[in-house]
Amino acid sequence: MAAVTAAGAASAAVGSHGSAPDDARPPGEPLGRYPDRARLRAVVARMSPAEQVGQLFVSRVHGHSATDPDPVDAELNLAQFGVRTAAEVVARYHLGGVVYFGWAHNTRDPQQIAGLSAGLQRAAAGTGAGIPLLLSVDQEHGAVARIGRPATLLPGAMALGAGGSTADARRAARVAGTELAALGIRQDYAPVADVNVNPANPVIGVRSFGSDPRAVAALAAAQVRGYQGAGVAATAKHFPGHGDTETDSHVGLPVMRHTRAQWEELDEPPFRAVVEAGVDAVMTAHIVFPALDPSGDPATLSRPIVTGILRERLGFGGVVVTDALDMAGVRQKYGDERVPVLALKAGCDQLLNAPDLALAQRGVLAAVESGELTRRRIEESVLRILELKARRGLLGDPSAAAARGDGVVGRPAHLAAADEIAAATTTLLANPRGLLPLDAAAGPRLLVTGTDPVSPTGTTGPPTTVLARELTALGCRAAAVAPDRAVAAAPGHAAVLVCTYNVPEGESPQRALVAALIATGVPVVLVAIRNPYDPARLPECAAEVATYCWTDVEMRAAARVLTGAVRPAGRLPVPVPGRYPLGHGLSYPPVAR
Repeated sequence: MAAVTAAGAASAAVGSHGSAPDDARPPGEPLGRYPDRARLRAVVARMSPAEQVGQLFVSRVHGHSATDPDPVDAELNLAQFGVRTAAEVVARYHLGGVVYFGWAHNTRDPQQIAGLSAGLQRAAAGTGAGIPLLLSVDQEHGAVARIGRPATLLPGAMALGAGGSTADARRAARVAGTELAALGIRQDYAPVADVNVNPANPVIGVRSFGSDPRAVAALAAAQVRGYQGAGVAATAKHFPGHGDTETDSHVGLPVMRHTRAQWEELDEPPFRAVVEAGVDAVMTAHIVFPALDPSGDPATLSRPIVTGILRERLGFGGVVVTDALDMAGVRQKYGDERVPVLALKAGCDQLLNAPDLALAQRGVLAAVESGELTRRRIEESVLRILELKARRGLLGDPSAAAARGDGVVGRPAHLAAADEIAAATTTLLANPRGLLPLDAAAGPRLLVTGTDPVSPTGTTGPPTTVLARELTALGCRAAAVAPDRAVAAAPGHAAVLVCTYNVPEGESPQRALVAALIATGVPVVLVAIRNPYDPARLPECAAEVATYCWTDVEMRAAARVLTGAVRPAGRLPVPVPGRYPLGHGLSYPPVAR
């Protein structure tokens, strides 16, 4: 009966606001407040300590189904959680949320995802406090996406930065959020609010909107409004800023060397903007930032950063979620049972993907029992999480949490919007000989070669093949060939298009390929399909283009720009040292009429 009572009370606390997330918070009201907050407090107070602690955790689960996983996923659940099904994980650990991953076999197709979401919500409703789960995913689009086709795949952050349109950024997030909500997913770990000022940054790069704090701030705030207008909690990341690091926090502990003044100038503006836009959640970074906290603790575990700066300086009253707790950056200094406790003491609310969920929960419960963490401190975080769930419609009408993927995910209007937005992002960097646009009407023979990185979702590409196909559809005669055959095949073609991907400094196979192709005498068009820094590390080509991602939507846009079907409109959102300044971008002369 306790579960029914708690769930019913939560629904009553939401009242009519549950289905209207855009209107639930009156203008100017601090994010941490919510109508009938006292009734939500009563729900929290009736929960047992284990139920309260469970609400703080967002965990992976293995399998495509909540109750009928494939044998390999059942064995993984058993090894990691002591039970075989995702539904049992939710019940045993009183989870507040589940995060979906492709590698965990959660994201096969829309129908399956919707079914998984429904099954997990049934599991949550039938156990513990009966509070619905907050289902989440990393669906930034571009280089980081977990859900692939037939879902709509949109340009990523740096591509949107090149387009420079806050309207397009908001529209992209609205489309993305609409499709996630249809799958039962109500929290997206996006947008990235980091300002990428370091070309050597191994983990942010094109996931950032760019290097201009004001532009990043405007685009990130626009995406917050787009996601949340679609009923999905946006999560700005990675506070206090991950844009000038040279270590990947998945494998090490980065150190940010910015001074306090530099942080205020470069890193703070986007986070201040998303807070002012009403962002539901902010994700912390596993980075050391000595100018903000000299203790040597990562920001996720830093009270001066999480409470002192994010909560008090920026006035953020929403949910603070840790970056994944299985990442090396947060595990180097403390044990896995201590990290969640220290994160809560710092001011975090949601604890994401603990490597050992049972150990992590025992650590938090022990800290409560010893008095290191007060019950009041736990209840503060649970209340914030319930308020977020209420704002996103999860605690009102039970049908609000239902997945309804059919007819929404990948609908034609969404796919058309993705292509329209991408069309404004491709950046023409160099065209000294006027080689572009290619005269598709004359049917030129084109060779497409270069790097074919793995698709972020496993459902797109390979990019050289897609680019050749799209060029052919526009009237060219294009063929994709492997790099080891490209030099011999180049003669006789009107141009060779070579796709490059994160070219390193110094000698490299990609540099050698470009040089050898140039030596054939055939005009070479460089297409940088991830970082726009590639041209600075390669010989100058007859023309150079940046797409910022290698997914199909960006390859289609590149083909249209290369043939003049669309005039290039993108502008570099980052400088390319030694070659191009911030804001650089060429176009074609208007067509005479």
